[in-house]
Amino acid sequence: MINRIVKLTFKKENIELFKTIFEENWNAIKNQPGCNDVKLLQDKNNPCVFFTYSLWNDEVSIDNYKNTELFKNVWSKTKALFNAAPEAWSTSIVFK
Repeated sequence: MINRIVKLTFKKENIELFKTIFEENWNAIKNQPGCNDVKLLQDKNNPCVFFTYSLWNDEVSIDNYKNTELFKNVWSKTKALFNAAPEAWSTSIVFK
């Protein structure tokens, strides 16, 4: 199991548009093969910073998703709203 964390920093004026894009595509993303859950988190101290937290079966599932039209469509709309380069980490749970 892979926990995928992606940090996204937006221009303040683009926050609501991003939230709309995410909400409109959330079900489709979480129903991708190999995806077990997707959450959107917002930083408490900086409202321009968001994190997506998703749970995937394996790296192959993540790579397959990145090659879908869904991802390409969502990503092209989202990246136009950034204020900083996104950062991403694939992690595994070490201790429960």
